[in-house]
Amino acid sequence: MSSRKPGHEPPPSEITPEAVWLSRREWMARAGLAAAAAGLPAWAARRAFAQDAPSLAGRPSPQFSVMDKQTSFKDVSSYNNYYEFGVDKSDPAEYAGKLQTRPWSVVVEGEVRRPQTFDIDALLKLAPMEDRVYRLRCVEGWSMVIPWVGYPLSALLKQVEPTGNAKYVEFTTVVQRENMPGVRYPVLEWPYVEGLRLDEAMHPLALLVFGVYGKVLPNQNGAPLRLAVPWKYGFKSAKSLVRIRLVERQPTSSWMQAAANEYGFYANVNPDVPHPRWSQATERRIGEDGLFTPKRKTLMFNGYADQVASLYQGMDLKANY
Repeated sequence: MSSRKPGHEPPPSEITPEAVWLSRREWMARAGLAAAAAGLPAWAARRAFAQDAPSLAGRPSPQFSVMDKQTSFKDVSSYNNYYEFGVDKSDPAEYAGKLQTRPWSVVVEGEVRRPQTFDIDALLKLAPMEDRVYRLRCVEGWSMVIPWVGYPLSALLKQVEPTGNAKYVEFTTVVQRENMPGVRYPVLEWPYVEGLRLDEAMHPLALLVFGVYGKVLPNQNGAPLRLAVPWKYGFKSAKSLVRIRLVERQPTSSWMQAAANEYGFYANVNPDVPHPRWSQATERRIGEDGLFTPKRKTLMFNGYADQVASLYQGMDLKANY
């Protein structure tokens, strides 16, 4: 029987794939030496680029926004999973300041009639920006409520005119080896790759994100553009996109390649399908009075069942986890 007290979070070794956990120890030792050599406290480095971002406002979108209490900008910008910068939650905010987000372009290709390369400034003008408040549920058991700024991913996909052979969408994220200390370690295969079915990608909830809290997206949150797919676990919402490829066959995502028995292609939030090493029935909302606050029940499809359940009609959601 575990000696852990009720309400305590499980240790990292229980909530992280073994390969990541082993890499984390080496990463922490080396990163600690680097931080000491730089002589800059972690919080000071984090504050240096987590604040004062340029404004980026959109029109309110109440149809697609939840009314939950929003997670603070401080937590949203300092508690992140972005393994290219490190495996601890504070690493992205500490190390992502070196990410180069200009110039930036995104290639959209594959099973499309009009393959194109879009400059980031052209993408910012492609469709009207919207303010949407989404829930984010991480596979590790924590959640946030985040006010994103962006527009539907479908607006971009329609520009390239998918062919009849396009069944899936593969997303590839940036690798800047000189600026991303995490890619020096074999936590995952780099670059990070994710995928959606085409009808999922075209769903109006699937958002191409450029900002948060009315500001340009901070580097640690996936600047200059990322996905937000709110009915799926957070790792499906790929950050810092550089390539979008429409394909006929289901792509293999980075987490599927690393641990297919733990991270499936669909990754829909489902309290009835436990992770092999922990339950998904409850979650801890970041900012809710610490670790001893009672956990809240996780909602099917993260609370978006009315909008997305029809996408999976007739599917076995345990087999298609």
